Amino acid sequence: MNQISNKKYKFYLNNSKVGLMNKFRKFQGAIALALMLLVLPACSNDDSNVTGAGNVTTKEVANNAAALDGKTVTVRSEPKSKVGPTSFTVSDEKFFGSEPILVVNASGQPFVLPEDDDTEIQVTGIVRNFVIADVEKEYSLDLDEQYYVEFENKPAIIAQSMALSPDPGDITKNPDKYYNKRLAVVGEVEDIQDANTFTLDEEKLFGATDLLVLNPKPKTAIKDDEVVAITGVLRPFVLAEFEREYDLGWDLQLKQKIEAEYKTKPVFVADSVYPSAISD
Repeated sequence: MNQISNKKYKFYLNNSKVGLMNKFRKFQGAIALALMLLVLPACSNDDSNVTGAGNVTTKEVANNAAALDGKTVTVRSEPKSKVGPTSFTVSDEKFFGSEPILVVNASGQPFVLPEDDDTEIQVTGIVRNFVIADVEKEYSLDLDEQYYVEFENKPAIIAQSMALSPDPGDITKNPDKYYNKRLAVVGEVEDIQDANTFTLDEEKLFGATDLLVLNPKPKTAIKDDEVVAITGVLRPFVLAEFEREYDLGWDLQLKQKIEAEYKTKPVFVADSVYPSAISD
């Protein structure tokens, strides 16, 4: 083979290799894309259907216990009766014949039930078919069996977190009752002042006012009339403290307006705000 033919052969060979490599890379890309299309929906389903079911009613827990078993749910309901030192039942009176659901406190923190029957609580936990021996072992609990006989093999919520969940008007009408307590409040957004300052509308209680919400670290934009669930702590309005603790970004006009209207009222300082599937 002469020199010119030899060069042509090498050029052809190199181009063939490059062509084969490009085709292989495209094939790899197609395989990877196909795998992503298969895996991503599976991950999404795992997140929504296996690890968590979101906001539900106690009636849904009672009626769909098998489907919800092992999933994390959030219920907002009135506590009905205390069960032993660390447990209680919840039930929705608006659903006729709704079966009470046992809530077992596995949060590691004591929780005091509200003294009045009208104050709701929010519970987030795992739905389980209650078998006392299994629950004690899995969550390192010591439950007195005598209190739990009637709940064996019935649906229960093993609570990871709990909070009082009063209505906005209950809070503004009697703030001393809730100051410096962790709350979970559901309400309709109104009067948005800026990205981190708005109110929750109050229409249920005569003489009650809207609740001012301070959200120092907003993660998503909220919309007017949107029903949201908020967790946080209720505090008296002390402007100097809020300015020292948070970067609010209030201009002088907004600062004067809010201080004039709310300096004698409570402020709900939020640590999370998210759309609620639970009606207010």
